Amino acid sequence: MTLPAGWGDGTRSVHAGDAPPVPGTPLRPSPVFAAPFHLGDLPPRAGGADAYARTEHPTSRAFETAVGELDGGRCLSFATGMAAITAAVMALVSAGDRLVLPADGYYTTRLLARDELERLGVRVEYVPTVEIADVAARGDLEGARMVFLETPSNPLLDVCDVAEVARAARAAGALLAVDNTTATPLGQRPLALGADLTVGADTKALTGHSDLLLGHVSTSSDEVFDRVKGWRDHTGSTPGAFDAWLGHRSMSTLDLRLARQGETAAAVAAALAGHPAVTGVRWPWLPSDPSHALAARQMLRPLGIVSAELADETAVSRFLAASRLWTAATSFGGVHSTVDRRAQWGGDAVPAGFLRFSCGIEDTGDVVADLTAALDAVAA
Repeated sequence: MTLPAGWGDGTRSVHAGDAPPVPGTPLRPSPVFAAPFHLGDLPPRAGGADAYARTEHPTSRAFETAVGELDGGRCLSFATGMAAITAAVMALVSAGDRLVLPADGYYTTRLLARDELERLGVRVEYVPTVEIADVAARGDLEGARMVFLETPSNPLLDVCDVAEVARAARAAGALLAVDNTTATPLGQRPLALGADLTVGADTKALTGHSDLLLGHVSTSSDEVFDRVKGWRDHTGSTPGAFDAWLGHRSMSTLDLRLARQGETAAAVAAALAGHPAVTGVRWPWLPSDPSHALAARQMLRPLGIVSAELADETAVSRFLAASRLWTAATSFGGVHSTVDRRAQWGGDAVPAGFLRFSCGIEDTGDVVADLTAALDAVAA
């Protein structure tokens, strides 16, 4: 079923990927647990029939249809977000090609570039997120095969002008890929802004329950789709049926979860900004944030992630010991409010007390009260 253009985010989240209703069948099909499928006496895949789960599967296809409808393109699902990022790059970039990558984006993406892509002869150029649009505006993308953005960036939450970079990339003959994980398809639509493909680590907010690994690539280009699908078919990075089904099920509450998380993030950012134990608060929807004007123009709704700094590692430990609702955990976008001291993982050029706050769906007042009490314990 194709979603009408006028439907709102809540309706689209619930009904994306639904097949036309058939009396006596479930509202959403159960997962299909199968690797091979009956071929009968016909050639493999005749008439669009499924043959083998690595290359086609009805449960994954339902999830892909749902995500593609939200992204505004055709979607391919992957076992993890990093599998999706790997496919987006490796399917389209070759040895000797120039790849422009954010110097402050997700650390594992940079590890992929440093340890694998450079080893295979890809010329990787690392540019801070806030400077990529300037590089594009100067015409310095000539000779690039791909520009890979992450906006808002993780964990610093800088925002890059997707439309401006897309225009410059197209003029230079380069592809533009956008990691849209922090924003989600309801918070930002890179394909509508001119990107060639958009990538998501659906482990995070899209599925939002911290209980599965999943990723996707969406594109409006048939050529890009075929190249990325070929990479996935050859490398075997497809998700399992139950994960794909869980992902589709979990997407139904995306609009509701994002609304609560955004509401809480606004209150959390304000509380952090007003507390003496905290410095360097970043949230693109704060009027004082350097990315505020661009985020308000480019993004469709606030995100539930806030970053800030405490004095040091000891201050973070005191905060966690005093908090009852903020759980120490990596990843983000789930229903629990979590906090991650990024320096402990290595790779991000952040101070020892830098924290990424991921707002859950608990009552906003409870989360803010607990945050304030824990910060007061740090300051005491």
